[in-house]
Amino acid sequence: MEKKKTNTKFIIILVALVVLGGTYGTYKYMHSLSHEETDDAQIEKNMNPIIPKVSGYVDKVYIKDNDFVKKGDTLFTIDKRDYQLKIDEAMASLMAAEGNFEVSKADIGSALANISVSDANVQSAGGNIETAKIRLGRITSDYNRYENLFKNHSITKQQYEQALAAKQEAESQIRILQQQEKATAYQKSVIVAKSKVSGKQTEVAAANIKKAEAMLEAAKLNLSYTVVTAAIDGQVSKIDIQPGQLVQPGQSLFYIINNSNAWIIANFKETQLNKMVIGQKVTIKVDAYPDYDFEGSITSFSPATGSRFSILPPDNATGNFVKTIQRLPVKISLNTSNDVEKIKLLRPGMNVDVDVHLN
Repeated sequence: MEKKKTNTKFIIILVALVVLGGTYGTYKYMHSLSHEETDDAQIEKNMNPIIPKVSGYVDKVYIKDNDFVKKGDTLFTIDKRDYQLKIDEAMASLMAAEGNFEVSKADIGSALANISVSDANVQSAGGNIETAKIRLGRITSDYNRYENLFKNHSITKQQYEQALAAKQEAESQIRILQQQEKATAYQKSVIVAKSKVSGKQTEVAAANIKKAEAMLEAAKLNLSYTVVTAAIDGQVSKIDIQPGQLVQPGQSLFYIINNSNAWIIANFKETQLNKMVIGQKVTIKVDAYPDYDFEGSITSFSPATGSRFSILPPDNATGNFVKTIQRLPVKISLNTSNDVEKIKLLRPGMNVDVDVHLN
């Protein structure tokens, strides 16, 4: 009798297990027809790297590990004394350039005045030559008359020589005035050339002013970079800088994580993608908060499998080929219907299970 009771219990337990297993198997099969799941998924958030734009020694750090900051809050400052000296140097260069510009303008003004004087001298010399030519014509007529009278012995030799001397003197005066005119014209050409040089110097001085102004603005901009501020609202990561530490431009020091915006990157097998499309509903369970189901939707598919973005992508032509199922990253956005405070609790890198509703 006892043996018969044992067999009955065993049969009952076996039947119960078979029923439960069959029910669970049927449920999983039916579920798989309209769902795709994966546990290879993580939370992602915007992680803004804090990168200084100028080099220098850290002067003061205003934040601690994991602090919450607002956009515009000062994170740390860099010793600004070297950059203040650059501003002073740039201002001195600007003043010197402006001084050179004023000197060049004065030189142009002086050259223009000299050109006016030279023009007056040239005109005066030309007038003197015309007057001398008129005088020479009159004296030459007198000389010709005296020469004829002398040949007829109507005048003395002394009177003839006086007329000749007056003619020679008038001719000599014209030659002198012509030489003076040439000298004056040459002097004018030299002054005009100098004025052109002064004009070019003024252009160079104006360009130097613009260059000095640009250097001053650059120096002021670099000085402003010595105060490093938060670009977004968020929470800072571990702070790895201390006062006195030398930082370099482009050096990533720490991060600010934007806690108000999150999404999921789920790595599905390529065999799961057949019925998945953008916009499908997704149920998300976060390991850290198993009692709350987040809702989302498929936003986009990666243009390549994850292995293609690795440092050393596989090349199946280099050896024996073994087929391996690849995974494709799929971006899943969280719906606005989710609890905002719950989203803020999520941290990048947290593991999640995602369930894509295919229908």
